[in-house]
Amino acid sequence: MRARAGDPPRTMAQKILAARSSDPRLAEDMVEVQVDQVVLARDPVAIYERAVAGGLRKSQAEVAIAYDSHCVTGGDVYAARSAAFAEMTGHGILVARAGIGFPGPVHLERFASPGRLCVTDEPRFMGVGGIGMLTLVVPPTSLTQALTHATVVVRRPVSVQVLLTGRLRPFVCARDTALELQRRGLSDVVRKVEESRGVPVVLEFMGPGARLLSVGERSVLAGLAGHVGATAALFVGDERTEVFLRDQRRSKAHRTLSPDAGAPFEEVVQVDLGAVDPLLLDEVGRVRSVRDLAGQPVSQALLGGDSGISLRDLLATAVLLKSKRVPPELAFLVAVPSRQMLEVLANTGALADLIATGARLVEPDLRVMSGKLYGPPASGVALRSCDPEPYVAGRRGSIVASADTIAYAIATGKLGDPRAFKRPARVVIPRALPNDDVLVARKADRRPMALPARSSRSCRLSSSAWQAGQTLELVNGSALVELERRMSHGGPNGHGGWAVVCSTLDEVRGLSSMTPEASQHVRAVLAPYIPRSLVSLFSAAGIAALRIESEDTLGLMNERTISLPPPSHWAGRTAAEVSLGAGQLPLTWLAIGLEREWATGTPPPPANRANAASKRGAGTAGPKARRPGGEVGEA
Repeated sequence: MRARAGDPPRTMAQKILAARSSDPRLAEDMVEVQVDQVVLARDPVAIYERAVAGGLRKSQAEVAIAYDSHCVTGGDVYAARSAAFAEMTGHGILVARAGIGFPGPVHLERFASPGRLCVTDEPRFMGVGGIGMLTLVVPPTSLTQALTHATVVVRRPVSVQVLLTGRLRPFVCARDTALELQRRGLSDVVRKVEESRGVPVVLEFMGPGARLLSVGERSVLAGLAGHVGATAALFVGDERTEVFLRDQRRSKAHRTLSPDAGAPFEEVVQVDLGAVDPLLLDEVGRVRSVRDLAGQPVSQALLGGDSGISLRDLLATAVLLKSKRVPPELAFLVAVPSRQMLEVLANTGALADLIATGARLVEPDLRVMSGKLYGPPASGVALRSCDPEPYVAGRRGSIVASADTIAYAIATGKLGDPRAFKRPARVVIPRALPNDDVLVARKADRRPMALPARSSRSCRLSSSAWQAGQTLELVNGSALVELERRMSHGGPNGHGGWAVVCSTLDEVRGLSSMTPEASQHVRAVLAPYIPRSLVSLFSAAGIAALRIESEDTLGLMNERTISLPPPSHWAGRTAAEVSLGAGQLPLTWLAIGLEREWATGTPPPPANRANAASKRGAGTAGPKARRPGGEVGEA
């Protein structure tokens, strides 16, 4: 992806967005851009029904795909989902059927391309940035626009450079590097930049160490973005990317991607891969050395999942565990990330070795990641290799570790340093990878089919809007488990809704994962830090994202209600006077532009729309035209 003469130096994220925007200078805070790929994974049927209700005939995106990620279903639920997925193909939407694997790894293998822009509803999808594709999590309203018009409006981001040097040592995996970045305070760097600039942050990995990593290892690091508050992560598109796509028989999809010399990075974080040790993330979200918890008995080990592991890791684990047996008190679960990886494991004999060790194969169902299926046992340590869900007090979690650390725990029944294996595993990854897309539905089923009636819940944009002043019941964000219970029993008592006070990033992320269910009762979220990427998700659900000072958080815990004025009374982004008991509390409304329209449910006047359209059409360059391969140039 080359810059045009006269353009200022740009980061990789700016290059991708500028090539798809009618304003290549990206001068506005929110820009409208063309979308290359649309991925529906969290709630595909509801998004599709919204798009059809909005006039969808055929998707205009280069790739539009829905992943059926609920494998363990039956009866009426299965029939309804199957009927809806069959109907999607008639609107130009591919359907990845149940059993193909987890959405992120499958998309990385079969559809992802460097230098492209992808939008999705799945926060666990950010690992696709390992191939150099900018992947943004956007609200349902934006996804329906992307399906119908192949455009979305997004916030203009800035970038933080993550410079990797050195080479990984034996028994140290990409997962350990991701945990090392968390331990070094990458989340603090992202928060500092967001609060100073007021825009989302994209992590851009580069350096000599990054060029030594495989695309699978890069995807593990890119999946770190959401956990540290970043909106996305990107790797360079280089010879490693080209080799990966050639092995997938998609070499034409390769595009070189790198930042310009002198690109404006806000911060630079440097890590020497050769200095990284085996690490783990404990149940409460703290990064610790494996040796700190050595000797603790392990009762469950989940290998695989949608992130945190590569094909090399799976093959190496099979070698390390060959001729060993699972201890009787340990449950060894294997959730192979993709059908392609499963076929490679079978062809090389690694699958037979894992089964002989005592592994149980589980379906690639996203509810495995959330703990709704095969959740952590009541006692003992539970290990997993995939990215964790946000930590929520009162909900038992798992320890996150690398594949090599999990292999050691399976071999011994206890946590320990994998370097005790002494001899590292030597594996060879096949160059000719299977690419049979038998579980991808591309054409509409011509047989008549009785489709289920569309639910009103799926088609409405949000449960309610914030248009008038309201008095809300204050709820502590650390009690999200109790909040879920109260929602299932009817919601707030005697008030118009809830205002959830969050003190940590995990609490904010945990609440965002509860939408759209939370939008039925939650009207506002108050926290010292809310990532700008989550502001859009909250706003689209009719939830006001409000920033408070850290010292005011404790004071809010002692109050029962808070009174918010109508949006029309807010001056700029800050409310001068918000009633709290006998005093006043300064709040900052983080939504801007279109996000405020979503939160209030009030579209802008026609004149404003006309002005916006004239701005997009101004200039002599003319409208954008898409070139073959997804490039954007002048028409």
